[in-house]
Amino acid sequence: MQQFVSSLTGEGATKGVFVTTSDFSREARDYLNRVQHRVVLINGAELARQMIRYEVGVRARAAYVLRGVDEDYFSEE
Repeated sequence: MQQFVSSLTGEGATKGVFVTTSDFSREARDYLNRVQHRVVLINGAELARQMIRYEVGVRARAAYVLRGVDEDYFSEE
């Protein structure tokens, strides 16, 4: 994380996003609380959620239809 923040500084950036397929250590999170840079951390679980939400790199395997009663069909007019 220190190298990432250092590279942000080198590029004149104040914000960054760091993505991993695993997770972040408590030390890494604590370090980011002590620096001025704003770094968004995306771990593997969050990455998977976002991929599903925005349909990136995923494919639907099944679709389900939820049906409800059409009350107008049964109304007497």
